[in-house]
Amino acid sequence: MVDHTTPPPFTPGTPAADALTAQEREARSFGFRAISPAEKAPLVQGVFSSVASRYDIMNDLMSVGIHRLWKADFVSLVAPRAGETILDVAGGTGDIAFRMAAKAPSAKIMVCDLTEAMVRVGRDRGIDTGRLPGWDRAPDMRGGLQWTVGNAELLPLADRSVDAYTIAFGLRNVTHIDKALAEARRVLKPGGRFYCLEFSQVNLPILRELYDRYSFEVLPRIGQVVAGDRDSYQYLVESIRRFPEREALCRRLEAVGFSQAKARPLTGGVAAIHSAWRV
Repeated sequence: MVDHTTPPPFTPGTPAADALTAQEREARSFGFRAISPAEKAPLVQGVFSSVASRYDIMNDLMSVGIHRLWKADFVSLVAPRAGETILDVAGGTGDIAFRMAAKAPSAKIMVCDLTEAMVRVGRDRGIDTGRLPGWDRAPDMRGGLQWTVGNAELLPLADRSVDAYTIAFGLRNVTHIDKALAEARRVLKPGGRFYCLEFSQVNLPILRELYDRYSFEVLPRIGQVVAGDRDSYQYLVESIRRFPEREALCRRLEAVGFSQAKARPLTGGVAAIHSAWRV
């Protein structure tokens, strides 16, 4: 049986490892590799530039298509409302934004993604389906989508400017997760809502073993065959194992000032929705 135990990014017991906090080790982790924090964003951009045109296929492969049900549940929980301003972070291809726009056509939805190639894919899809960008340039429009390139740790928005913040399958790729959470709180209005959909920790031992085998043995091979890119798929599998446990992320949300943080496991813990309120 293959041992899929997540190795530490630094050798434990060494002075360098002992001097780092958990958050610092997290910032230095690119999957199972140890890197400089300054390298992480460019490396993440490289991964998603490589897979941008095949991103939705990638999600189908990683979740065996179940991500479509997770996203439907996610958007139902967000419950976008008429006239709201919603920020969707790391949502470049627009999958979440399009779903929210369908539920609330008059909502103003901004999609912000670190990777320009992802934004191009989403914006082109929006134009192809008649969802023209530009509500920020035409304030009299009832709603619409806007696309921008930006970092979750330094959002290009004013304080207290959005009603809801969403991020789906993106938080695990951020260099400093706590900075991104603090930025989410900064841009939310009082009473604003935070929602995160992310791969999580599988609860059932039998399912966990099957999931590990599929993730580590099958997915990288599929990535090589389908996309000619084994390394990007390998990183994405490893990044899931580096992501904080559900209760730990709830505590970190509350540490930056959110209230009523909670997690809802999906499909035995393969994924989870985290939610919280900005007061």
